[in-house]
Amino acid sequence: MSQNHSIYDIKVKTIDDQETTLAAYKGRKMLIVNVASRCGNTPQYTDLEKLYKLHGDKVTVLGFPANNFLGQEPGSNKQIKEFCTLKYGVTFPMFSKISVKGKDQSPLYQWLTDPVKNGWNDKQPDWNFAKYLVDENGKLTDFFPAKTQPMDEVILLKIS
Repeated sequence: MSQNHSIYDIKVKTIDDQETTLAAYKGRKMLIVNVASRCGNTPQYTDLEKLYKLHGDKVTVLGFPANNFLGQEPGSNKQIKEFCTLKYGVTFPMFSKISVKGKDQSPLYQWLTDPVKNGWNDKQPDWNFAKYLVDENGKLTDFFPAKTQPMDEVILLKIS
């Protein structure tokens, strides 16, 4: 099955509510992560930032806050940005809060989880901090469950 449209065409909003697309990341790998501020996995922000700082020449980490799992991301975009910046020193791109599953699932996560659109993957985020790796050409290559740590060798090998 082939992609019926490019990930680069999908409209998203930055954490500051500016409409954009992922076209700015063409030619770079993207690690797309659904993030949350009140989750047992929230400390993964530390390693996501470390990954971005150490390997930003190879991969861009993109954070998409979502409140789909036990209401663990209740804040506004402003509160989320403040939390990530002050508590974890996040400098990687963050986007507006979206839904990553269910009937109100965002177009980005529809693409990431529909094999007709992305070519192979039907895995939904299993919890906050699930990770999708997209290659330099906009092809989805990997899904990593939420428990997979950002600096895990399995991810590092895929981005090198």
